Amino acid sequence: MKKLKIEAPKLPAHLEQMRFLDVLLDEDYYMTNGKIVEQTIEDLRIQKPIFSKLIFENLHFEKVVFPDIELTDVIFKNCDLSNADLSGAIIHRTEFTQCKMIGTNFADSSLRNVVFDHNLLSLSSFGYADLQKVAITNTKLPKADFYEAKFRNVYLDQCDLNEVNFAGTSLKGIDLRSSTFERLTVTIEDLQGCKISQEQSVGFAKMLGLIVED
Repeated sequence: MKKLKIEAPKLPAHLEQMRFLDVLLDEDYYMTNGKIVEQTIEDLRIQKPIFSKLIFENLHFEKVVFPDIELTDVIFKNCDLSNADLSGAIIHRTEFTQCKMIGTNFADSSLRNVVFDHNLLSLSSFGYADLQKVAITNTKLPKADFYEAKFRNVYLDQCDLNEVNFAGTSLKGIDLRSSTFERLTVTIEDLQGCKISQEQSVGFAKMLGLIVED
């Protein structure tokens, strides 16, 4: 992560606590400069909400649809965003830590200076997303979908990548050595320039239909 020089969220020294709906529904679906803690947000559909300089902690989002959401200088900590629709999002200087995001939809999104740490991202979708300066660490991603995503300066460390779909996504410069998986959906072309361990190379050979013998 130091290599990537990922910019951390830029937050004021003090943030006042606020209620999510009281502020968001006030006007223009814009929320800034606050801390939202221990709340449940459900059955909410809003086009292009804008969140800036916020901390969300211990929030449960249920059946929320926020297409084209904009997140800048935001921290999500111990939040449940499972099945949330964040497609088309613009996400910059944002951190997701210890969050549950099973089936969360980030398709067609643009991510810059974003950190995912100790999260559950199984079945999540990043199809056609553009990821630049993104770190994904200590995170479980079984069956996540990165179909035809763009990776530029993406860092993966200690992740569960089993059955992740990387079809159409170039893994050039990506280091998979510290991550684990039994199967991936990937092509030979996608693997060019990718770093893998000797043990992983045997698995890739088998996935590609080669017969590996001593």
